[in-house]
Parts: sequence; C-alpha cells; structure tokens
Amino acid sequence: MNTEKEKMIAGENYFSGDPILVKDRRKSKNLLHRLNVTEYRITKKAREILKELIPNAGANLYIEPPFFCDYGYNIICGENVYFNVNCVVLDAAQVTIGSNVFFAPGVQLYTASHPLNAELRKTVANALPIKIGNDCWIGGNTVICPGITIGNGCVIGAGSVVTKNIPDNSLAVGNPAKIIRKLNESQK
Repeated sequence: MNTEKEKMIAGENYFSGDPILVKDRRKSKNLLHRLNVTEYRITKKAREILKELIPNAGANLYIEPPFFCDYGYNIICGENVYFNVNCVVLDAAQVTIGSNVFFAPGVQLYTASHPLNAELRKTVANALPIKIGNDCWIGGNTVICPGITIGNGCVIGAGSVVTKNIPDNSLAVGNPAKIIRKLNESQK
C-alpha cells in the first residue's frame, strides 16, 4: 500500500492532512520564512537555505523573495533559473523546469487540484505534474494549471492562464492562453 506522500507524487487522490505531509510542509514554510524574511538578500546563508528547500536545482537558481512553495523537494530545475518576486509553486506533484527559464513577478504554478465530486473533495486532493522546457520566459502574473507541459523556447504573455499544453517555440497569451504565433530563431 502506498503512503499518502507516494500517492500525492504519483498524481493519485491523497489525504493532504497526513502527518508526514504536514511535517514536510511545515519544514518548507520554516525555510521559506528564513529565505523571505531573515535572509532576504542573496547571501551564503540564503544559498544554503535554497539548497535545502529545493535540493534538485541546477547551478544558478536565483529567487527574488518573497517566494512561496508547498514542499520544495518536488521542484526540479535546470541551470540558470530565475524567479522574480511573489512567485508561487504549489508542488504537490513534480514541477520540472528546464535551463535558462525566467519567471516574471507573480507567476503561479499549480500542480494541486481537487476532485470535482464535492463529497470526495472534502477528504482528498490530487496533483498533476508541470513541465517547462529550456529557454522559456513566463510573463508576469501568469497562472500555469495542473498537468501542463510548456515546450522549449516558449514565451507566455503576462496575465495568461495556461490550461493546455504549449508546443516548442510558441508565443502564447490570454485567458485561456492561446498560441498566437510560432517563434523563429531571430525572435528568440
């Protein structure tokens, strides 16, 4: 039988009040408090906090506080990833971010979801992974919904709500986000 944590990561219905998950979230919130308040400037101590909070990050992860996440350990980053202020990553499922990805202020990545059935929703949650390719720019106040894949070389316009997968080298904008054109090499 799978633990609630294993069910959560696998995208199955799980009980978010499970003591292990509560403990994991509490640890994350304590690290975030230290990062966002105590070590607001990027210092050696802030880098140590980031390494503990997001252990699966490549070189040059840079986060402008404040930053918020549920667990941290479900965020996998390539190299040269930049989060501007007020970004939120609800990482109940895995969030995979490629290299050279830039998040403008207020971007929100939601893996967390809930059953549509009201009775079931009272007791369980679920989550679906998000994948963002290399060389992407995600505009300010964009929301990326559970289960979404954004391909390599994409630009997502500010204020977009991404509800469907976005293929490589696309410019997508709006609510819901729609592809308005493909990007060629000179536009990247």
